[in-house]
Amino acid sequence: MDAHDGQDWREQRRQAVTAHAAAEERRRATEQAQAAQLVARFVAEALRRGLPTTRLTARSYDGRGRYRTRLRGWYVDQARSRAVDTDGRFHLLTVPGGLRARLFGADPEPSPPPLVVGAGGRDGESIPLEVLLDRLLAGNDN
Repeated sequence: MDAHDGQDWREQRRQAVTAHAAAEERRRATEQAQAAQLVARFVAEALRRGLPTTRLTARSYDGRGRYRTRLRGWYVDQARSRAVDTDGRFHLLTVPGGLRARLFGADPEPSPPPLVVGAGGRDGESIPLEVLLDRLLAGNDN
């Protein structure tokens, strides 16, 4: 193999990696858009039904402290680490914590919602977001 063949091979590999990364980004954007639609539909239906909201709390990264937030909404998992607020934003409820958060509360930033909650986690437990949101609505059926 001469130097020219090696350059061609490297260029083909670079193009393949770039194409793969672009395809992965398109897939992720599509999933996030679908999940955002699920969250928006859930919030509209929850508000229409009068599903009670709660003031959301966040947990510190180390799991030792809980902090108030200004958010109202619904926890979507039993661990109370993920929630949807009344404005239709998805939140991972973990924050740095510390004295300021203890005194003034925490402000977790919204996150893009996943289509599957817990996917890729170490415990192997994952569940579609749609199922979690449907359970919340079903729990309020009277």
